[in-house]
Amino acid sequence: MTRSVIITCALTGGARLNETGYKHVPITPEQIAADAIQAAEAGAAVVHIHVRDPKTGEPAMELGLYREVVERIRASKVDMLINLTTGPGARSFPRVDDPTKSQDGSVPRTPDFRTQHIVELKPDICSLDVATMNFGEAAIVNLSSHLRPMAATIRQVGVKPEIEAFDLGHVWQAADMVSRGELPANPLFQLCMGIPWGAPATVEALLQMKSMLPVGSTWSAFAIGRNQFPMVAQAALLGGHVRVGLEDNLYLRKGELSVGNAPLVRRAVAILESLDMSPATPDEARRILQLG
Repeated sequence: MTRSVIITCALTGGARLNETGYKHVPITPEQIAADAIQAAEAGAAVVHIHVRDPKTGEPAMELGLYREVVERIRASKVDMLINLTTGPGARSFPRVDDPTKSQDGSVPRTPDFRTQHIVELKPDICSLDVATMNFGEAAIVNLSSHLRPMAATIRQVGVKPEIEAFDLGHVWQAADMVSRGELPANPLFQLCMGIPWGAPATVEALLQMKSMLPVGSTWSAFAIGRNQFPMVAQAALLGGHVRVGLEDNLYLRKGELSVGNAPLVRRAVAILESLDMSPATPDEARRILQLG
């Protein structure tokens, strides 16, 4: 094989589910942990984790839910790198007639609240959305004055931030934070493609974002929906790492829902092997990412 490629599996996501999503997206901590184990056994070195209300399936932020997922994974003794999100708490959806009120009950959270589970649970990696943008009909708002203390907290507890960038300006801002010492000199980027209204899931957009990465960066990329698997091949061919999972795409192929996350991981493995590449083991991923 020419090189090892890290597969990240994004297990459940932080968006509200439609009727189709409720069929196979893991919801309870037990389900999320079980899917993480199956994804790791299928070839994922990293699992990216959001949590949901076990009764309703709605996106959640409770520390206890994160703790149960992480404890179940660690108790399994199945080796994988745990990547917890810090994205929730940035959503903004003000009403048109009264912008002081939310259309859907979204409440922005403080940097401390958004990183409390990172401090308590100390995963290997956590996401950091260096992004303010229209996000479908709503927006996500991550001000510099919020990102700086979040980045500082993440580094203080010895966790590697995964910088999620959804457009070219986000890479530019993150590179500036790296130059100022606010983010590590060996940063990890996740280039998020095809999310309305960030960068489109095209080769041209990916190449442009890649060209802006600071020297010394490790990077991965993913795309949502039907572009998930083409982006696996494209990112790998351009020297990056890859991400799949039900957070980003519900289908194994046209018209066929993926029953859990493991089938998506196995298809990513097959794509990599067809390109004479291999899925990185967790230990290989630790070396690639320069984790302690």
